[in-house]
Parts: sequence; C-alpha cells; structure tokens
Amino acid sequence: MKNIYLVGFMGTGKTCVGKEVARRKKRGFVDLDELIELKEKRLISDIFAKEGEPYFRKLEKKVLREVCRENNFVVACGGGIVLDKDNIAIMKRTGIIICLSASPKAILERTSGEGKRPLLNVADPGEQVELLLKLRAPYYSLADKNIDTSKLSVKEVASKVLKLVVKNQ
Repeated sequence: MKNIYLVGFMGTGKTCVGKEVARRKKRGFVDLDELIELKEKRLISDIFAKEGEPYFRKLEKKVLREVCRENNFVVACGGGIVLDKDNIAIMKRTGIIICLSASPKAILERTSGEGKRPLLNVADPGEQVELLLKLRAPYYSLADKNIDTSKLSVKEVASKVLKLVVKNQ
C-alpha cells in the first residue's frame, strides 16, 4: 500500500486527522515535524530561531526522503513541505497527497495561544496567515485531493480522507 501524505497549512488538522486515519486503516503514523524534532533533539521553533527556515527545509526534505522509503504509512507533513517541487514529486511517486485546508479564521482559532508556530510569531498573525495562504495556494493545489476542514470534526475529515483513498486505488 502506498503512503497517504497529508499536507496543508498549520492548524488544518493534519496530525489529528492523520492519527485517526492511521488508526482506522491500521497503518503506521508519522508526523514529519515531530520526527525532525526527535532527530534534532530540539523544537522546530528553536531550529527556525537559530538556523532559519532554509536550514529547516533541508532537514524536512531529508526526513521525507527517509520516510518515503517505507510503505503503508499516514504522513502528516509540515505546512511548507509543498514549497519544494522535489518534495511534491517524491510524495506523488510514493503515495497520494491530500491537502487539508481551512479558513484563515479557523486556522487562527486553532493555533492561537500555542506559541510554537514560528511563522505566526509576528505582530499581526491574521495578516500573516492570509499572506502565507495566498503564497502557498499554487503549491497546495498540486495535491491529488483537497478537503476543507473548517467546519468538520476530526472524524468527519478522516472519513473523507478514507473515501478519497479508496477512490484513488
């Protein structure tokens, strides 16, 4: 079985939905950001602060290449993984890419107060979310399928993911 890659902006539910899909499909689950933190022995926010985003993106690509060697996984990807065309090619070759999206309002509600989102540590997080969503929209559109999670529960989104996977096989 090929992998299921969940991509999308932060706060769209990739990790929660990914765990639920993996549980239902009896597949392994991997969160790329968590795996990077384990390998680096530090938080993503620390990596961004000390090394910067380009360094983090290199780590992300390396970890994706390791994970894609395996099959039958549900993989929650970082929000910016789609910015690298090689990453998209790797994911398309080894599985299905499903983009989870949400309205800026839903994203802000889900991520507010977390403090561990480096890209939202700015004066106006709402403006930042809207800007990043616009910049990343062409990349997210390269996913095989898209699900708007704004008004859905984790279980509802997981059910939609599973239906898309069955249709795609």
